Amino acid sequence: MTEVNWQKSSYSSAGDGNSCIELASIGTTVALRESDDPRTVLTTSPARLGALLQSIKAGALDHLAAVPET
Repeated sequence: MTEVNWQKSSYSSAGDGNSCIELASIGTTVALRESDDPRTVLTTSPARLGALLQSIKAGALDHLAAVPET
């Protein structure tokens, strides 16, 4: 069995190092997991992850994070 080399962003919160997304390259697949729950792993292609990151940077998904006022 090959060991997976998980990497955290250098922008991870310094005070709470267990609250971030980790990435690993497994062959031609990119694996993602939350450091709080490393048992749950999502996989995707580099192209799809790149498209998601471009959408996030462009603000195309900002409406999903909006919290309605009460």
